[in-house]
Amino acid sequence: MSKIEQALEAFKKKDFEKALDLFSSVVETGEESAEIYNNIGLCYLHRGNTEKAEENFLKALNLNPKLAQIYVNLAELYYKEKDYENGIQLLSQGIYELPEEMVLAHFLARFYMEDARLDLAIDELEKILEHQPENYDAYYDLGKVHFELGNYALAAENFENVLQYKENNEWLYYYLGQAYEANDEIDKALSNFLKAIAVNDAFHPAYKKAAILFLARGDMEDAIEYFESYMELNIPDEEKENIKKLVERIKKKQENEE
Repeated sequence: MSKIEQALEAFKKKDFEKALDLFSSVVETGEESAEIYNNIGLCYLHRGNTEKAEENFLKALNLNPKLAQIYVNLAELYYKEKDYENGIQLLSQGIYELPEEMVLAHFLARFYMEDARLDLAIDELEKILEHQPENYDAYYDLGKVHFELGNYALAAENFENVLQYKENNEWLYYYLGQAYEANDEIDKALSNFLKAIAVNDAFHPAYKKAAILFLARGDMEDAIEYFESYMELNIPDEEKENIKKLVERIKKKQENEE
């Protein structure tokens, strides 16, 4: 078995120290390649040495700027480090080299989202959907961006598009409910919060939202039911106490109206 094969075997077994030693010894013999430096970067990354990981990913890119996985690995490093400037620069270079790699465009959109460059994020996400009209992750992110910008109808439209490809996700129903709520479509909002609960009956944010909307509609019994269910879930004690007081006030108001 060659040293490269031994190194890859060690890497698969997550013995990153051994893999790093073997990959490094191969480089010392003068055998260099983008793939080897990429693997060395991954070894350093798994060992928590981000500086050395970045150094080796950059060496890999210098040898082969057409290898998409290197951009992805280095972008993930920058994303975790919140180094948005370098991440955006890296991915812009990657898209120039590999314009058909939509994964790089999507990663760039997420960097723009984190860096509050939402209009640029929309541009990238719409480009992705032109090439991949069934990319539900892009619809999902586009929905989140439009929500941030206050474009609630567009946010809801994009979240609805995701449902064509991915159902039974409590967070999706929750975000969709928030978009409809913000757009004053209360019945649709409530419907989606209830769907989130149906998918995951321990998903506490949806209980509170549903209870508040029932309360706003004057459906006191339903509001009390969902507030009480909310209190039974894993929420902070202070929040539980506040909701308990609210339920008591609702019940007292009901008694006074009888």
